[in-house]
Amino acid sequence: MAHADDEIEMAAAIPSSIRSEGDPHDLGGKQNLGAVSRQLLSQSALFRGLAADECKRLIDRARMRTFMPHESIFLMGSEPDCMMAILTGRVQISVPSPDGDEMVLAVIGPGSIIGEISLLHGGERTADARAMMECSVAILYRRDVLTFFDEHPVAWSNVVSVLCERLRHTNEQMSEVAMVALPVRLAKALLRMATPGQGLAAGRASSHVNLTQRQLGKVIGATRESINKHLGVWQRKGVVQLRNGLIVIADRSSLEDVAGTASTQKH
Repeated sequence: MAHADDEIEMAAAIPSSIRSEGDPHDLGGKQNLGAVSRQLLSQSALFRGLAADECKRLIDRARMRTFMPHESIFLMGSEPDCMMAILTGRVQISVPSPDGDEMVLAVIGPGSIIGEISLLHGGERTADARAMMECSVAILYRRDVLTFFDEHPVAWSNVVSVLCERLRHTNEQMSEVAMVALPVRLAKALLRMATPGQGLAAGRASSHVNLTQRQLGKVIGATRESINKHLGVWQRKGVVQLRNGLIVIADRSSLEDVAGTASTQKH
């Protein structure tokens, strides 16, 4: 499983505006998709390369739901009846580790789909999915998805592409944990997960990462203490700022320099 690097910048985090589009009296927190949500869903990996009229029927039957930070979206071993497309926010995909903690397989963002493996082969969920921040997802039910694939077989290639990309990223992630220095892994993760923010000064753009240091550690295979140590060094150098629970990237070019100096030396 993997994030989708080329898809993360697709949409800004606007869950409050999306949440207002549906019927507030809808049971279970599921709502019909409004115009903004429909547009975001049409840009997801599932519909890549398809014309608008080809996607319309499945999008019409989708339902939207908002998950709060740290809320479970689905659990490993549960029975699937749907897959989901992430509209805003980020979702952590993980499996329980032998020591009772969890192993993070991926952190994915807008435009990505989740839950497709279990839905398509009919087995139990193979991992946990949890909202890392407030997230809005479009729910696509199994019967509607399978009908869509029957009507548009070319869409299968999109699912295959998603699965191949996730396998590629998993291999890269395992290789990086084993061989790449921690500062490089941390810099790559920060750049990958950054979302646009307010400028630190006039004419100077910034971005931020809305993850805790412990969450970052789970993503890149490091302890919270190690993450804190390196962020502290970068903060003193003006590369990042730590404020209000956010990691603000103040000097992106310097962080890109660190990420581009891949090393086999581990820290």
